[in-house]
Amino acid sequence: MKSSPAEELTKGRQMLKGINPLVGPELLSILRSMGHGDEIAVVDANYPAVSHAKRLVRMDGHSAPAITDAILSLMPLDRDVPEAAFRPCAFGDCNRIEPIYEEFQSSIEKFEPGIVLTPIAGPPFYERIKAAYAIVASGEGRLYGNIILRKGVIAPGVT
Repeated sequence: MKSSPAEELTKGRQMLKGINPLVGPELLSILRSMGHGDEIAVVDANYPAVSHAKRLVRMDGHSAPAITDAILSLMPLDRDVPEAAFRPCAFGDCNRIEPIYEEFQSSIEKFEPGIVLTPIAGPPFYERIKAAYAIVASGEGRLYGNIILRKGVIAPGVT
């Protein structure tokens, strides 16, 4: 089985069992504090995260797909709504599929099969990021390398 980008970057650096080593104490606390329906955004290096975030985690040295993979290894997506993962429309074209969107979708499929990355055009996408519970600022250099994830629930008895 092929290793994910996050696994390759952090091989041999485990500090806690079962927790992706990219997930540091700040991000772990935020993920634990979020409730059902809260959203977290992972944004690229060009996004004005400091001025838009209610809560900010800086992960400048990591790609947005690696961070997304690490988050989804712990956080369920919301299955009580039609859409729970969102991306921007690159260059104003919602049908344009950038390679980074395929990487995001691969992480979603790995941890939350059946959920599809939904495009949101223009300003509404960025307003949704501003409204998010938290923003994770990545070191992602690719344009439109942003994703919003809506937290779901873990059913009783599921670990």
